[in-house]
Formats: sequence, C-alpha cells, structure tokens
Amino acid sequence: MALSINELKSGLTLLIDNQVFVILETQHIKPGKGAAFTRAKIRNFKNNNVLERTFRGDEKIEEAYVEERKLQYQYLSSGMYYFMDIENFEEVVVSEDDIGAQKKFLKDNLELTGYFYKQETLSINLPNFVEYKITHSDPGVKGDTAKSGTKPAELESGAIIQVPLFINEGDTIKVDTRVSQYVERANVK
Repeated sequence: MALSINELKSGLTLLIDNQVFVILETQHIKPGKGAAFTRAKIRNFKNNNVLERTFRGDEKIEEAYVEERKLQYQYLSSGMYYFMDIENFEEVVVSEDDIGAQKKFLKDNLELTGYFYKQETLSINLPNFVEYKITHSDPGVKGDTAKSGTKPAELESGAIIQVPLFINEGDTIKVDTRVSQYVERANVK
C-alpha cells in the first residue's frame, strides 16, 4: 500500500530500493511557494546506517510490514545461530553476518527480539541489560573500590569487558549490551 507524505511518522517501516528502513524522525515542511514535502531521518534495518531523505508529495512510498518475534537463543553450529520462536516453537536460523557484533553476548536460553520481513531476518536485538557470570578474571585486592580502576573480565558468553577491581571470578554482573559496559553487580541471593 502506498503512503502519502502526511502519513509518515516515527517508527513506521518503509521499503525503499528493496531495503527495509525505519523512520527515526520526520519534519513536514510547507514552503510559501511550491509543494509540501517531508524530510525524514531513516535507519536501515540490516546495517543500521542512518540517512536523511526528502519525500515529495507525488512520490509513492511503500510501507514494509516488519514482523517482531520473541526468540530464545539455542546454539551455534557451523557459523549459523539457532533460535527458537517462543510463541510457536519454530526453529529460526540466522547467519553470523546477520548477528554482527552482538554474537559475543549470546548465552544459552537468552530471550531476545527478532525482526523479520517476508521470512528474511532483518535484525536480532538483545535485551539492553543482561546478567552474566564472570568465568575468568584476575583476583580482586582487599581495599579496591569501584572508583580505583578497572580490569578485564571474561563473561560466560565469551565476551571480555572492563569491570571494577572488586569484581571476582564467579560473581554475577549486569552488562549494558548496547555499549558493552559493566553496569552493576547483580543481586546475589
């Protein structure tokens, strides 16, 4: 279905040159002379490139129907990542290229969100904050505080991030997966 420039708004997904984009922000402009147009900032679903694009009133703008599905990470085999759709238990296979840099934060049974267009995987989004167990780290020294520095630590997923000196092997921490940073020590029961 073709959209008019008046229907463009943030969050809407569009099909432009056989690629799926999501609108980040729009600005409707009606100059004193000439026809109205819309300037939009759009992000490519596949590679996350952000573009600015101007849509004229007579353009045919195609909406893309993107399906959002809850997935659970299962395992990695031969460079392919296997997920299970939580709703219908179907297996979803995603290539290493489509996962990108997020692969270092995948751990067994992690629930995440997948975006699909016509059965093609557009992107896989991890939760913003995930708890991981530290599998390897240099031991902490008595008297170390959160402000005195950081050290590298390996997470159960295999990722290596900087943590405060007081964090020890075996501790569970919360990590911001968007920026690959330590947030806090997880609640220990």
